[in-house]
Amino acid sequence: MSKVGIIMGSTSDLPVMQEAIDILKGFDIEVEVDIVSAHRTPDKLFDYGKKAHTRGISVIIAGAGGAAHLPGMIASLSPLPVIGVPVKSSNSIDGWDSVLSILQMPGGVPVATVALNGAKNAGILAAQIIGSADKCMLDKILAYKEGLKIKVEEGAKKIKK
Repeated sequence: MSKVGIIMGSTSDLPVMQEAIDILKGFDIEVEVDIVSAHRTPDKLFDYGKKAHTRGISVIIAGAGGAAHLPGMIASLSPLPVIGVPVKSSNSIDGWDSVLSILQMPGGVPVATVALNGAKNAGILAAQIIGSADKCMLDKILAYKEGLKIKVEEGAKKIKK
C-alpha cells in the first residue's frame, strides 16, 4: 500500500495541511505527518529527504509559508515526487513569497506546485500520482471525478428550476 508523507515547517501550517490529510484519508491512503523545518531543523530535513522512500512513502507533500524552502530542499534530497503547498503565513508577503519560492525551482529539481493554501489539491494530485500505477486507486480517482461532475450537474439543475 502506498503512503504519502506530509510535512510542514511548523504547527501553524497544520490548519492548511489538514485538507491534504483529510482528502488522502478519504481515498484510504496512509499518511505520515511531521514537522520538518528547513531553517530550524536542517538535520531532520536532510534525514527525512534522504530516507522517506525507504519507509514506503510514494509522494511527499511539503507545505511552508514565508521563504518556503522546505519543498525545494526536500526535492533536492529525495528521489520521490514532491508537491509544494505555499502557505499564507503571518510573516508572508500576501503569500507571494511562498508561491514564488516553491514555484521557481532550478532545472533538475522539480516541485509540483499547487495554489496558495491549496493542500486539498495537493492531496488529490498525490492520489493521482499513486493511481497512475495502482488500478484500485485509479478507480477511486475516477469515482471522485464522477462525483464532482454529478455535483455540478445537480447544481445546474437547481438554478434552472
